[in-house]
Amino acid sequence: MGMDAEGLLASAAINLGLALVALSLFSMLKKQPGNAPVYRPRRMAAGDGGAGLLPLGHGRLTPSFRWIGAAFRLSEEDVLRRHGLDALVVIRLFKFGIRCFTVCSIVGVLVLAPTNYTSEGRAGIRRSNSMELFTVTNVTRGSNRLWVHFSCLCFISFHVVYLLHKEYKEITRRRIEHLKHHCNRPDQYTILVRGIPSCPDHGTYGCYVDHFFSKHYQTYQSYQIVHDIGNIEALQKLASSIDKQIKRKRETRKCNIWQRIWFKFTSEAINIQRQEEKLKDVQQAIRLLQCENMLKQKEVPVAFVTFKSRLDAAHAAETQQLVNPLSLVTTYAPEPNDTIWKNLAIPFWRMAMYKIGVFVAAFLLIVFFTIPVTAVQGIVQFEKIKRWFPPARAVQLIPGLNSIVTGYLPSMILNGFIYLVPFAMLGMASFEGCIANSQKEIKACNMVFYFLLGNVFFLSILSGSLLDQLGESFTHPKDIPSRLASAVSAQSDFFITYILTNGMSGFSLEVLQFGLLTWQFLKAHWLGHSKEPHLYGFPYYRVVPIVSLAILIGVVYAVVAPLLLPILLIYFLLGYAVYINQMEDVYEITYDTCGQYWPKIHHYIFLSVTLMQITMIGLFGLKSKPGASFATIPLLVFNILFNEYCKVRFLPTFHHRPVQVAKQSDELDEAEGTTGNLDDARSAYKPPWMRPTNLESSSAQPLNV
Repeated sequence: MGMDAEGLLASAAINLGLALVALSLFSMLKKQPGNAPVYRPRRMAAGDGGAGLLPLGHGRLTPSFRWIGAAFRLSEEDVLRRHGLDALVVIRLFKFGIRCFTVCSIVGVLVLAPTNYTSEGRAGIRRSNSMELFTVTNVTRGSNRLWVHFSCLCFISFHVVYLLHKEYKEITRRRIEHLKHHCNRPDQYTILVRGIPSCPDHGTYGCYVDHFFSKHYQTYQSYQIVHDIGNIEALQKLASSIDKQIKRKRETRKCNIWQRIWFKFTSEAINIQRQEEKLKDVQQAIRLLQCENMLKQKEVPVAFVTFKSRLDAAHAAETQQLVNPLSLVTTYAPEPNDTIWKNLAIPFWRMAMYKIGVFVAAFLLIVFFTIPVTAVQGIVQFEKIKRWFPPARAVQLIPGLNSIVTGYLPSMILNGFIYLVPFAMLGMASFEGCIANSQKEIKACNMVFYFLLGNVFFLSILSGSLLDQLGESFTHPKDIPSRLASAVSAQSDFFITYILTNGMSGFSLEVLQFGLLTWQFLKAHWLGHSKEPHLYGFPYYRVVPIVSLAILIGVVYAVVAPLLLPILLIYFLLGYAVYINQMEDVYEITYDTCGQYWPKIHHYIFLSVTLMQITMIGLFGLKSKPGASFATIPLLVFNILFNEYCKVRFLPTFHHRPVQVAKQSDELDEAEGTTGNLDDARSAYKPPWMRPTNLESSSAQPLNV
């Protein structure tokens, strides 16, 4: 039995109140100039310290929600121009949720909810205020009203498939246009070559690369050999840190008495002269590692090869160069800013070992996560806890506390644990040896989604109602649809509170940036006011899987528990406004993969529809309506065929760069006379440790050893 209406109302009230407080605080705190490093770091880094694009209203201490309306007025073209196609994909993910659940909410509230509520099964519900009255659970076995649910299932399935096809087609078109018109990207002219044989005459990798590509490609321009740089990046970070300490030390005379005391016990004790000497030693070590003779000893069989035309770059990236497929392996080069330079030196065999290690670590995290999920479901099933642990009945002595414990507390605890998961998965993906940050985040995105699917969705419903029957599900696979249906219908109330907490509280705290705000406050009062912005890359690995899980929950429960659908609509509306604001003022877009996130999102939504249909096959079976179960099977087959069609029609465009587009772009450059603009493409792939440092006391040039 699910929680009663009081628990849901308590959860809704707490989350709504928290959201209003957080959004009001945000609109006031963003107006304070001292909070610019937290709420406008992107604009500060770009040299624009203004109030930001989205208006906040007048009065520094007056809450305002004008920025929400302004976020919805921002056009997709503006998002694409300022932030790239990946950012637009995230925004269109929220728009997909809005379009999908607007229609589904109308169907659910006007058709399904009244059908369930007025069913003759209402007398079987023991508590008059139970939310089960509005779910399919209230429909009696064998009732012809189940054909209404089947009709709605068909409508929702076709609606989601229609929206998916429309989105895939539109984002594919935008990807092609993006590749065609963004002609100043050096990665369109550059490929990455790995497994380079050494030259038989000179024994160097660079010589082999130059001879091979100059012989086989007419527009070959140059190459950049990669080096195993060791700890040079750590040395550069150390030099930057020491330089900041010296600058901060020189500014302590302007501080107040408390800041003087702070520095007395921290950096005051360090002599500036000693720090400057240490900085010179570190810079000397850096320049020694940058010298030509040292670099020759550190060469690895990896290189960036640049061409004068996109066409030859595309041909080279897609073609097997040598008879041995493990030699001279070519792929598209990541953007220079996207490249993880230290991972380029990792050999193939070691990367395979890293992948096995990451798989084991992810498995252990999944096992560990079963503890909080099971504990959370125990709180939801408060009736069982009272039987097993009688002292827990004391909670009922305080009016309203029982509703808070069963309605709000479980979803809050679960969301608290979930918040840490994306960071853990990103750390694991970092050990796989990805050559680009975008690859690492896409891998982390995939890991987070399947983690959430298994641990939040499946484990929540299993620990809630099927824990004792788990073994039977494996021994009798044909019973899985009916068991899944039984579990899903039993846990509808929990997922309503999960979406409430994840949306209302989660998005509000995201825009408030409470952690960074607290850190900024402490820095201002103890270390002196700092104008350095807290600038971070956009967290695709955190946003995409969590929002995709919300779509999955909504689609699976669209027919089972229609009251969840309006809550999901609010979830996506608020999330859209929040992340428009975060893109405009807070997060930095550090790379653009031209929409590579969309195929992953499409797959997640396809899984959602598949799960919904399998669940309904089992549910119609539980409700003694075999005709509806059999009628749902062609719907499932159609969904699978649609996904296969998308793999053939759209997916290759995201894995490759069409030669037709590359040729058209080259011809456009020739017609406009802009081919010379990319003569510096080869210098774009000069490693960061080979570039001059920006420190005041630094001699920027490498040693000529």
